[in-house]
Amino acid sequence: MSDPDLSSPLIHQPEVVISILDDDGDEENYIPAVSQQNHHQPRVPRAFEFDHINPFGFLREASEPPVLDPPTTVDPFRNDTPGVSGLYEAIKIVICLPIALLRLVIFGASLAVGYVATKLALAGWKDKHNPMPRWRCRVMWVTRICTRCILFSFGYHWIRRKGKPARREIAPIVVSNHVSFIEPIFFFYELSPTIVASESHDSLPFVGTIIRAMQVIYVNRFSQESRKNAVHEIKRKASCDRFPRLLLFPEGTTTNGKVLISFQLGAFIPGYPIQPVVVRYPHVHFDQSWGNISLLMLMFRMFTQFHNFMEVEYLPVIYPSDTQKQNAVRLSQKTSHAIATSLNVVQTSHSYGDLMLLNRASELKLENPSNYMVEMAKVASLFHISSLEAVRYLDTFSSMNPDSSGRVTLHDFLRVLRLKPCTLSKGIFGFIDVEKAGSITFRQFLFASAHVSAQPLFQQTCELAFSHCDADGDGYISVQELGDALKHTMPNSNKDEIQRIYVLLDEDKDQRISKDDFLSCLRRNPLLIAVFTPILAPT
Repeated sequence: MSDPDLSSPLIHQPEVVISILDDDGDEENYIPAVSQQNHHQPRVPRAFEFDHINPFGFLREASEPPVLDPPTTVDPFRNDTPGVSGLYEAIKIVICLPIALLRLVIFGASLAVGYVATKLALAGWKDKHNPMPRWRCRVMWVTRICTRCILFSFGYHWIRRKGKPARREIAPIVVSNHVSFIEPIFFFYELSPTIVASESHDSLPFVGTIIRAMQVIYVNRFSQESRKNAVHEIKRKASCDRFPRLLLFPEGTTTNGKVLISFQLGAFIPGYPIQPVVVRYPHVHFDQSWGNISLLMLMFRMFTQFHNFMEVEYLPVIYPSDTQKQNAVRLSQKTSHAIATSLNVVQTSHSYGDLMLLNRASELKLENPSNYMVEMAKVASLFHISSLEAVRYLDTFSSMNPDSSGRVTLHDFLRVLRLKPCTLSKGIFGFIDVEKAGSITFRQFLFASAHVSAQPLFQQTCELAFSHCDADGDGYISVQELGDALKHTMPNSNKDEIQRIYVLLDEDKDQRISKDDFLSCLRRNPLLIAVFTPILAPT
C-alpha cells in the first residue's frame, strides 16, 4: 500500500542522460545537437536526467524524498468555547453583567493611569540604546501596579504560583508557553522584563507606549535581517545585568495550551541559561485561550466570569552545556521538553505558519479550515519553504474547489493548471496522489510542489526550458512558439487549450511571455515544469 507521503518510491524506468560540455571541454559530456540551436542556453550540471515515466524524473536526486509522518488531527489553535453554550453559562453572564460593568471601569481607569505614568517615565528619554535610568524605572512601578489591577478586572483575583523566578544574573532569559494575552500582562507585573514582540505591536493604542518603556526588541518574522538583528539585541541585553531579564514566547503565537508547538530559536542562539515557565488556565466552562475567538469576545467572557483561574510554575533553570552553547536546536529541544513534560502535553511541529494557513482557509471560506494545517515547522525544515509561499500554494489549491474533506479531483486540478487530460497531466496528478485515491489533499499538493521546487536542478531547468521555447531567441515566447513546444507533451492541443496555458504564463498580462513571466509562473506552479522538460529529451 502506498505511503501517505511523497516518500513512496517513484517508479524507476530506463533513463536517457543528457549532459553538456564541462569547463574542461571534454567531448564525452557534450550535449546533443538539439541544444546547439541556441548559443545562449544556460548550462546545467552533469547528469541532467529525463524519465519517460515519472514526470519529474529529470529532477530526481540519488536519495528519495524525505519520509514524513502521517498528518496529525490536532488543532493547537482551537478554542473549545468560542461562544456561549449551556444554561449555566447564560445565567452566569446575566448575573455577572453588573459586575462586568464595574470591572470595565477598573480596567479603563487602570489602563489610563498606567498610560500616563508610562508617558511620564518616557518623557525626555533619548538614550534608549542603554538601560532605563533608575528613577524612570521607579515611575514604571505605577504602571506595574496598574497591570495587576487590570488582571483583577479580568477576574484573576488571585494567581497561584509554584517555584520562584531565578535571579537575573543566573538566568537572564525567561521563556514561557503562550496561551492568551494575559501572560504578557502578568509577566510585566511580576518581572518587568524586556520582551521580543512583533513590529505591529508598536502601533497599538496604549499597549505600544507601555511596551516601548519595556525596551522592547521588535522583530519582523518575515524578514531574515530583522530576525538577525533581534538575536543580536537579545544577546547584547542578556549579557548586561543592567538590563532587565528578557522574556520570550518561543512558540511565536498563542495556542490552546493542549499541545506545545515548535519553538523559534531566537531565545536559544545566544547560549545563556534559560528559565522555563509554565502557565496554565484550569477551567471547566470557559476556555481562556486566544484561539479562534475574537479579542473583544474573549475579554467579554473574562469580564462575565465569577473568577478566572491561572497557575504559573517556574521550572528549574536549564544551563546549556559547552556543546549546546553552539547548538541552539538542542537547547531549544531540552527547554521545550521540560515545558511539555510539566504541562503533560505532546509537542507538535506546528508553527505560526499553520496559523496563517488556518486563517487564510477561513478567509477563503473553505470548509473545515483545520484540514489545511501541515505542521509548517517540519515542512519548512525539509523543503526550505516560507510560510508566505505556503499561503500562496493554498490560494492556488483553494481555486481547485476542494470538497468538505479538503480533497481535489483530477478535473479541478487540471482546470486550474490549464492542462488538458493526457498521459503527462495524469502523471503529474498521480505523482501527488500517492494514496491512489483519485483525489489529493492540500498537504500532498504542498509537499509535491515544495519537493519539486527544492531540487537543485529546478531553477536551471526552468531557464533551459524557456530557452528552448523561445525558438527565435528574441526573449519572448509567442503563442506559436508555445504551441510548438507543447506538441510533444500535449499532442493534438487546439488553439484554445494553448491560449489558456499562454494566459497563465503571462504573469504581467502584457500579451507576451518574457523570461521573468515564465520563471515567476513556474515558481508559483512548479509542477508545470514537467510540461516543458520533455522537449529537452533527445528524439
